[in-house]
Amino acid sequence: MDRNDVTRKIINAKVSKGIKWAEVAKKVGLSKEWVTAACLGQMTLDAKQAKVVGKIFGLDENEIAWLQVVPYKGSLPTAVPTDPLIYRFYELVSVYGTTFKELIHEEFGDGIMSAIDFKMDLTRETDPKGDRVNIVMSGKFLSYKTY
Repeated sequence: MDRNDVTRKIINAKVSKGIKWAEVAKKVGLSKEWVTAACLGQMTLDAKQAKVVGKIFGLDENEIAWLQVVPYKGSLPTAVPTDPLIYRFYELVSVYGTTFKELIHEEFGDGIMSAIDFKMDLTRETDPKGDRVNIVMSGKFLSYKTY
């Protein structure tokens, strides 16, 4: 058993029980974005959070322990994503990545946007021409140090 096995079990339980990520997040007490990432194996849950998730998805003590292990983050099955939705984010960075970089550097200076001190909010934006996906990302700016 490893973290990937636990993730598969969580997804199977989610589907079979008709569970929504927002419901899980409410019980854990954190955002749906972070809790979903944790349940999919990209974040580390503390003992209390892991017990809540374990109860929701019917995990045993060993599986709950795996939720508390620091995962190998950013692991996609291929270098270039093949899933159409995930590929669109890859395409977005390919097309707009230099624009993000240029505008962030112009506004803040030489540095990066943290993906560690980070938050995200994903909502549905109704539109008569077709609903839109609204994603707001906020990461702490970290400037490069001179030494």
